[in-house]
Amino acid sequence: MDVQATPPVVDRATWRAARDEILAREKAHTREGDAIAAARRRLPMTLMPPVTVTGPDGPVPLLDVFEGRRMLMAYFHMWHDGQPWEGQCEGCTFSTCHMQMQDYLRARGVTYAVFCEGSYDESAPFRDFMGYSWPWYSARDSDPALVDGRGFGMIACYLRGDDGSVYETYWTTGRGVEALMTSYHALDLTVFGRQEKWEDSPAGWPKLAAGEHPWRLDGRPTAQWSRTTARAAASGGHCDCVT
Repeated sequence: MDVQATPPVVDRATWRAARDEILAREKAHTREGDAIAAARRRLPMTLMPPVTVTGPDGPVPLLDVFEGRRMLMAYFHMWHDGQPWEGQCEGCTFSTCHMQMQDYLRARGVTYAVFCEGSYDESAPFRDFMGYSWPWYSARDSDPALVDGRGFGMIACYLRGDDGSVYETYWTTGRGVEALMTSYHALDLTVFGRQEKWEDSPAGWPKLAAGEHPWRLDGRPTAQWSRTTARAAASGGHCDCVT
């Protein structure tokens, strides 16, 4: 049986001193993050042309997605036409499945919504299967100005003007989308971290096995798979929620 590598054991005073060194760096990182956020709040904004997204009752003006609030944060969700739910984007699922708690956003005048790359009729059942509580729209037939050539898998933020105009204030993609991934931020605090191959960890630290995807279990996106197995157990071993 392999012995799991672990950090060296030291007395509490030595441990506290080492922890304090990291704490100083963490505080500097927090202050730099605050400075970047302050600069982000000072970015100019750009006027959006009239665009629509598709909801359960058809096309909806972008302004209506705000639901009367001043700000809108939209996640642009990738979609693979005709694929079963376990074949849908594991990264977009990982990003947005963390957003179940909307109260604090709404308290600050922010509506969160998803703009899916797929058609509404095909993608909305996936939203229901995942138990998402936020508004879900399709951007399949939207004006290209909505995406503006950036591709899906991004976050975009908007502001509603007093005259009903809509302005885009910020966008991010790639690792910027980790702003939604609270599980990653929590894992970063643990001794073994995310356990992904790119991380700088000591020798012997656990890593995902060769060929194992960081966002999949048994070949299926982690969040979808947990719901699939739970439903199968509840139905006596059979689940018809994915094909």
